Amino acid sequence: MTRTARLYRIERLIKLRGQVSLRELLDELEVSPATLKRDLAYLRDRLGAPIEYDRFGNGYRMAAETRGAKHELPGLWLDERELYGLLMAHQLLAGLDGEGVLGRHLQPLLDRILGLLGDSEAEAEAIVRRVRIVAAAQRPVPARVFELLGEALVQRRRVRLRYLSRGRGEVGEREVSPQRLVHYRSTWYLDAWCHRSQGLRRFALDAVQEAALLDARARELPLRRVEAAMDAGYGIYAGARTQWATLVFEPQAAQWVGREQWHPQQRGRWLDDGRYELRLPYTDPTEIAMDVMRHGDQVQVTAPPALAVQVADALRRAAARYAAAGAAAPASSQAAALRAAGA
Repeated sequence: MTRTARLYRIERLIKLRGQVSLRELLDELEVSPATLKRDLAYLRDRLGAPIEYDRFGNGYRMAAETRGAKHELPGLWLDERELYGLLMAHQLLAGLDGEGVLGRHLQPLLDRILGLLGDSEAEAEAIVRRVRIVAAAQRPVPARVFELLGEALVQRRRVRLRYLSRGRGEVGEREVSPQRLVHYRSTWYLDAWCHRSQGLRRFALDAVQEAALLDARARELPLRRVEAAMDAGYGIYAGARTQWATLVFEPQAAQWVGREQWHPQQRGRWLDDGRYELRLPYTDPTEIAMDVMRHGDQVQVTAPPALAVQVADALRRAAARYAAAGAAAPASSQAAALRAAGA
């Protein structure tokens, strides 16, 4: 029996029987007297259980002044393994934001978990230190923006945003009805109904310069409608017109790509020569083109032709940029580069 289960069992026995002797508890729990006394002290001192020892009755009972009050042990339906699992989840959630917004709000949960683990607290803290969450290319979101939008989402209220549209380089004001928060590739987004454009839009929270909570009720949209409009595309890009891309990976890259999920609706198959063919839906070519190019010469777009041309043009421009930089370098630098490359 785990320590957590013992604590729950002790309090339950005392509540059911009114008073339980030391011997009865030892027989029920099958532990040593020293272990039982540690558990009783922990219940009283750390978890606030109003347990007292009655000398005349030679047993443990709930204190008379609190007998009518209901005392519950918080979270004790979880055993140690489940609590350790919660520690891992806490570390993951706390690592999703650069300014510690989630971590600050989750700290009471962490304190409670460590308290429930009791003698294992030192071990739990060691586990926390040994779990590292790496969020690459993270774009931090101001705490005030994240918390205000979270409040608006829960209370179903509209928000006025002062927002930077990076594509146009313009700052404008929008009144929106928040529908959901999205965390994607180390960055937070807000899916909301934009009352200016009269449609669903996705806003990057790090591009929000100002946010104000309004008294007006938010427009309610069925979640299915939000998912249909915002999740059909590839990555963070939404859209209505879906196309399918076909990518063929060379055997070296296929070892990893064959195990990856790029999109929930993807279709993949192994080719006879060891290459891997991956088919993906997309609505905007921007992000899928970037993901293709990060694999360099290990992948080829075979369909549609427009996406293949876009990727090829981008690679040609990149090659031309490096060729120009190489031509402009001093001869000594070129020779050094060749020696470093083993030429």
